[in-house]
Amino acid sequence: MNYYDRAKYFRTKKRLGQNFLINGEVIANIIDYAEISPEDTVIEIGPGVGFVTEQLVKHAKHVIAIELDEEAVKELQKLNAPNLTIIHKDILKTDLSELCEGKVKVVANIPYYITSPIIAHLLGEIDDLENKNRNKITDILLMVQEEVARRMVATEKSQSKQYGLLTILSQFWADVEIKELVGRRSFYPAPKVNSALVKLTVRENPKLELSDYTHFRKTIKAAFSQRRKNIKNCLLSGGFSKENIQRAMQELGLDENTRGEKLSIEDFGSLSEALKN
Repeated sequence: MNYYDRAKYFRTKKRLGQNFLINGEVIANIIDYAEISPEDTVIEIGPGVGFVTEQLVKHAKHVIAIELDEEAVKELQKLNAPNLTIIHKDILKTDLSELCEGKVKVVANIPYYITSPIIAHLLGEIDDLENKNRNKITDILLMVQEEVARRMVATEKSQSKQYGLLTILSQFWADVEIKELVGRRSFYPAPKVNSALVKLTVRENPKLELSDYTHFRKTIKAAFSQRRKNIKNCLLSGGFSKENIQRAMQELGLDENTRGEKLSIEDFGSLSEALKN
């Protein structure tokens, strides 16, 4: 199937970050990685002209495609699949819990400039313990910029620029794994960067059990607010008292000159609890 020839007849919109996946092998792999069964309901975000969609409808019980571009919606309607529901809406303004009964899987080839907001919308913020979208989802397969994928799976031992707030948000509510790197020539038009398929298996419970999740969110936000500063100065700038910081860091045996990206998620949990006492 010549996806390239089909894609080039559609007028892509740069403002929407449209890059259509035209690599048939990668499309087939998406179906495999998503582990879709005939009983599954799949929400597809950013289906574009439907190259992945037309494969999803062959494997899932029900596919709900959420697309913002009106012209792309018209292309999706040509698929004429009885198990396909097309929703012309912005995903960031869509409550997934209202779309169908039961749990869903999410497959998404999303505009790279809004990757972080979409992840936050699907998983909820760290202190959003009863997020309706997250409670609806079993797992998410995302096509994202490779650099973003590296940040999502990073640890405190990764390169400093990779580990940060997106890392903690992703891993706090999901087990995250890069499934495949995808070259830029797999898309039309070809983006300037390489991509990656990332799978997030959503957790029933957060990664850490804490007494105050909003305080934890405040702690990590402060810790990564100024990357060139050490953790002590970042926390001071974030509104924590000098006395509390010194006491907490002594209690945990942390060097005040340590930078935030050198602390594990568990370390941050311990620090947040110590700062709160």
